[in-house]
Amino acid sequence: MDSFEFNKIAMAVLGAVFLVMATSFLSESIFHSKVKKDENGEVLMGYAVEVESDGSDAAEEEPAGPAFEPITALLASADVSAGEKAFRKCAACHTNEAGGANKVGPALYGIVERDIASADGFSYSSALREYGEGKTWTYESLNGFLWKPKTYVKGTSMGFGGISKADERAEMIAYLRSLADSPAPLPAE
Repeated sequence: MDSFEFNKIAMAVLGAVFLVMATSFLSESIFHSKVKKDENGEVLMGYAVEVESDGSDAAEEEPAGPAFEPITALLASADVSAGEKAFRKCAACHTNEAGGANKVGPALYGIVERDIASADGFSYSSALREYGEGKTWTYESLNGFLWKPKTYVKGTSMGFGGISKADERAEMIAYLRSLADSPAPLPAE
């Protein structure tokens, strides 16, 4: 073996060692851990999660639900034409005309105050059918669903990421409200 071959092999080994050490140093700086010991001096394995206790042994409370801004006050002054422009995000999957066909998503004409998961001929996810039992698409339920569909209705098959801005959701819902033979009345503030 000549010296050139030896140098290539040595550099490959040294490069691999350097890569392993660099990865180790980097991961240690990101995931810095401290060795913790209990009152007997035994090393604790894993990470302890410290939780403040109020002293009661009451069962944990249910979470309050997703936190999104209400839009009731914004609906009265929402710009329907801006909502129509925002609807372009939805047009790939939904139709907005009367008698429109279902696409990847159901037709949305007359959606406000319509029973949830009730568009004829559309196969809804079981999660949305279960969520919508006995419910209609109110302004607030549309607000929550458009905020983050997969957070608002766990298990829905709607792949849309949501609309984070409350005013944009209000404009979209005002536009959806206009898509009806007789639009639903605006909610009282």
